[in-house]
Amino acid sequence: MRVIAKSTLVKFWSQPGRSDAKSALQSWHDEAQKANWLTPQNIKDQYGSASICGNNRVVFNIAGNKYRLVVEMQYQAAIAWVKFMGTHAQYDQINVENVNDY
Repeated sequence: MRVIAKSTLVKFWSQPGRSDAKSALQSWHDEAQKANWLTPQNIKDQYGSASICGNNRVVFNIAGNKYRLVVEMQYQAAIAWVKFMGTHAQYDQINVENVNDY
């Protein structure tokens, strides 16, 4: 998959107090780039705790479920588009299906 945009992930883990997300996000990014997710079930097979949502959005738990990553999947184009990265408290304030906070 082509991940757009790693810079969003780097920006997040570079914030004060967020360095604990770095290794988990790097691992997710590396795994996503190697993946060939053609359907939501392909993602669930690899990430059982991922939540499949409307509008082709998928929520991944990051760093032991401390953070949430929302990605819009464009399966046919093989693109995983980062739409949101934040804490659970921040995640609770968004609408997963239309957030574009990248």
